[in-house]
Amino acid sequence: MLVLLPPSEGKATSGRGAPLKLESLSLPGLSEAREAVLRELVELCAGDEEKACEVLGLSEGLRGEVAKNVELPVAGARPAGEIYTGVLYDNLDLASLDAAAKRRATRSLLVFSGLWGAVRVNDRIPSYRCSMGVKLPGLGALGAHWRAPMADVLPEAAGDGLVLDLRSSAYAAAWKPKGELAGRTASVRVLHAPTRKVVSHFNKATKGRIVRSLLTAGAAPKKPAALVEALRDLGYVVEVEPPTGNGKAWTLDVLVDEVH
Repeated sequence: MLVLLPPSEGKATSGRGAPLKLESLSLPGLSEAREAVLRELVELCAGDEEKACEVLGLSEGLRGEVAKNVELPVAGARPAGEIYTGVLYDNLDLASLDAAAKRRATRSLLVFSGLWGAVRVNDRIPSYRCSMGVKLPGLGALGAHWRAPMADVLPEAAGDGLVLDLRSSAYAAAWKPKGELAGRTASVRVLHAPTRKVVSHFNKATKGRIVRSLLTAGAAPKKPAALVEALRDLGYVVEVEPPTGNGKAWTLDVLVDEVH
C-alpha cells in the first residue's frame, strides 16, 4: 500500500546535523526536477525580498521564511516525518508508533512537496517554505513542473498494490494515477455525518488518525474494497463511491460527528 500525504504549511526547524544531500532522497528519478526547483527558489529568495514574499504568498509575519530558504543548501536536515507538523501529523504522531508500525510508515508513506516533489518520511530534508501552488518566475507553476517526472516515477513506486490518496487538491494536481492504477486508487473525503458536508480542520485530524490506525493494525489491503473493510473493522464509518468508468479512482467518504 502506498499512502499519499500532503505536507504541512507549518514545519519544525531544521536540525543541526549534516545538510541536505539531494542524491540521498528516495525516488531518484525526481532528482533533476528537485535540483531545478531548489536552485530557483534559493536564487529568488537571495534576491529581492519583496518579490520573494509575493511569489511565495508570504504575509509580513512570515517574511523570515525568505531568509530560511536562502540557507537551504547548507541548513541541517532532519527526517521529513519530523519536519512536517500540523493537524494531520499531530494525529498521525509518527514518533509514538511502535517499531513495526514505524517500518510500515517508512515503506508506505509518501509526502508530496512543492520543493521536493515527494519524499519518504525517513528522507532527511531541511525546513523550507514553498507550496505546490507557487509559480516560480523561471519554472512556472510547480504543479505543472512536477507532472512529467511524477508520471515517470510514481507508477513504479506504487507497484501492484493499493494507492490511498489523502492529498489536498493542490498536491493532487502534481500526479493523477491513470489507467489500471487508477482502479487501485482510493481517495478519501471526510464528511460531517448529519449534513454530508466536507469538514475542514477535522478533515486533517481524521486523515492522520486513519493512517495511524492502519499502520498500528498492520493492515495491508491490496484493493480499495479491502481498504473499506479494513477501515470499518477499525471503527470508521465509510461510504463508498466505486469508479464510474475505466481510469477512475474510488472515492471513500469517512463520516464523522465532530467538525471542530
